[in-house]
Amino acid sequence: MDVPESGSAEALDPAEGFAPATRERWRELVAGVLRKSGVAEERLADTPESVLNTPTLDGFDIEPLYTSSPPAADPGFPGIAPFTRGHRPGGGVLEGWDIRARHTDPDPAVLRRRAHDDLMNGVGSLWIHVGGAGLPVSGLAEALTDVHLDLAPVVLSAAGPQALEAATALLDVHTDAGVPDGRVISHLGLDPLSTAALAGEHPEVADAARFAAEHAARFAHLGLFVADGTLVHNAGGSVSQEIGAAVAAGTAYLRALVEAGVDVADAAGRIEFRLAADADQFSVIAKLRAVRAMWNQVLEASGVPADHRGTRVHATTSEAMLTRRDPHVNMLRATVACFAAGVGGADAVTVAPFDSAVGRPDDFARRIARNTQSMLIEESHLARVIDPAGGSFYVESLTADLYRTGWEFFRTLERAGGIASAIVDGTLLAEVDRVWERRREALATRAAPLTGLSEFPNPDETPLERDPDPVASPAPVPGGFPVRRRGRDYEALRDRSDAWTERTGGRPTAFLATLGPVAAHTARASFASNLLAAGGIAAATPGPLENADTAVTAFADSGHRVAVICSSDALYAEHAETLARALKGAGARRVILAGAPRDAYREAGVDSFAFKGGDAVALLTDLLDVLTIEPPSVTTDSVQGESA
Repeated sequence: MDVPESGSAEALDPAEGFAPATRERWRELVAGVLRKSGVAEERLADTPESVLNTPTLDGFDIEPLYTSSPPAADPGFPGIAPFTRGHRPGGGVLEGWDIRARHTDPDPAVLRRRAHDDLMNGVGSLWIHVGGAGLPVSGLAEALTDVHLDLAPVVLSAAGPQALEAATALLDVHTDAGVPDGRVISHLGLDPLSTAALAGEHPEVADAARFAAEHAARFAHLGLFVADGTLVHNAGGSVSQEIGAAVAAGTAYLRALVEAGVDVADAAGRIEFRLAADADQFSVIAKLRAVRAMWNQVLEASGVPADHRGTRVHATTSEAMLTRRDPHVNMLRATVACFAAGVGGADAVTVAPFDSAVGRPDDFARRIARNTQSMLIEESHLARVIDPAGGSFYVESLTADLYRTGWEFFRTLERAGGIASAIVDGTLLAEVDRVWERRREALATRAAPLTGLSEFPNPDETPLERDPDPVASPAPVPGGFPVRRRGRDYEALRDRSDAWTERTGGRPTAFLATLGPVAAHTARASFASNLLAAGGIAAATPGPLENADTAVTAFADSGHRVAVICSSDALYAEHAETLARALKGAGARRVILAGAPRDAYREAGVDSFAFKGGDAVALLTDLLDVLTIEPPSVTTDSVQGESA
């Protein structure tokens, strides 16, 4: 067969014989599928695809389809205002991003050894927590003995009033090492706003700005302030709140530096942004792009020339997303987060070791964290493309939406008198708390699943043991910003179950009444076992039960207090109410119907838990209340009356 050459008049048209692909035709197909799924006809009138929209915590929806119409805002070009696509024309093609390792060890000898290991194995800069529970200021010189400071910059994160003392010590270490003033490339990491917010204290920015101004002229490349959005992220805030607060912090530091006598363009270049990267890869990519454009607008309004309006962004994997249970899954979360940070154009990335939520990381976990980045840069060539997500209709639209909502939150903080005032009067925390309650509800109902914790938990895991790390997991301070890990409610349930098991020698257990043939109950039995395991509750499965009488007898013989009925809708309709009452009569303190619509059997005194929408944390808490109390010395009749 002769095939016409491409471009010739006889070349084949791949679309020949097919109807034109129009948005209207696509909507007809979507409506047809949704109609078969039982969606009401009135919801399919004009834009049936809106049924598939996913709401975000930022007030806009993620749509099922993105096209060039309407066009998103023009992102410009890399290295050119508005810097959506990065502040470097060549991106990170030559060297990738800066792999930045975090250190919280209080022992300078241990930190020295670990810093050496990091720098010899791909790390480009060190992020060291000094003061408080971290490295003593007096130990900084010893910890940095082996570091070539003109090649590997050090970024400080200092506790409270020791920030300026730590900054002075860092500069002294550079001087003692013979690093010329013009080659000092470290960062003082001053961030009095976050320090005060975490401690529940009043922020004092002016003193830090005066200290920074005194050293800015001498050290031309010294970083001064960090505008940290992770404060909001780790407290449960939304993406737009995180970037809005970060830009508000950057604005506050810019004003303070200018008031202290630093030129506005010079001051802008001394501020680095720090944002969290979690496993929601597209939101991470978009927020890194959006925050650069937001900061460009602030600097443009401040009179900063266009060639000085780019900014460095440091992305660190989210503390909030890490879990203590099944912590090895954190490696997967960190890989996705690091991928997103790299694609989003982060200048520096810190990957938290997978055991960070358990305690101070060991050497193996630290090695995996740095090698995750090396693999993405060296083997996956992730930095070889400049702004690889640029041009995606979805990413450009999401970037524009986050820019819009982030800018509005920035304006809210500015109207409140600036971020310092919003911290003092509680405005910022109140706004974050409102979002956290919505996020917590999504976690509790498993609409926002946590793999290895709320979904597919490993009930037989052997928990990791690590030394406590009060820097990474600080104790809550009254009035201060909290660090809210997303898995904490499920982990509290598992801790409660473990404590009972250790004391009694037996895991809290619920009885699965698997009614009917295997095909009728397998899916719901798996669902119920998975749900129970999320709360540390074992599932006793006697096997298929032929009828209700068999189920009641098996339950009575088991001695358990909670029964979970697992079967098909047809068998539920025929036997659920009768079986539930019989199980209660046999001593069941709680009877649950797995997978049934909520409140479907409420009149029969039966709890039902559907696959979606039920509060799993509340249910599991209630079941543990029943399963972890001493056996009541009451009669079966009184138990039945109490349950009813």
